[in-house]
Amino acid sequence: MSLQTDVIFIRALQESNEIVEYVDDHIYNTAIPMPEEDADNVSAPYIIVAFNGFVNSDTTKDSEYDGMTDNVQIGITITAITRPQLAALAIMVRKVIREFFFNLPDNDEEYTLVPLDYILSAQPVQYDEDKPCYWQVLTYQCVTNLD
Repeated sequence: MSLQTDVIFIRALQESNEIVEYVDDHIYNTAIPMPEEDADNVSAPYIIVAFNGFVNSDTTKDSEYDGMTDNVQIGITITAITRPQLAALAIMVRKVIREFFFNLPDNDEEYTLVPLDYILSAQPVQYDEDKPCYWQVLTYQCVTNLD
């Protein structure tokens, strides 16, 4: 189900002992759940997974209805104290997600949430002097089943 694709990304990260330990279990869906005035107090490293919308894929140029697949965009914001730590976390996230999707058994109740395919890209590395931390967004352009 394309509207829940972020759920399987969160699960992949939360089931990785390496990731959970690295970010001290600071893995969030969409936003850090706390009052706005405390947002600057969450220390890096942490990860935020966000569902950034989708576009339905038409199966033919004459189609009047939804196509059979959606192109879903998942953004994974990663943060770290140093630039080398950010690179290490990006490598871990990329590897963990790839291996989780590849190894998830097809009889798993959430198997249908795994994208059929994806293209990974990364936004520029940035620095937030108010935190302070380095951060970057990894963007997964996912092809998913409509239902």
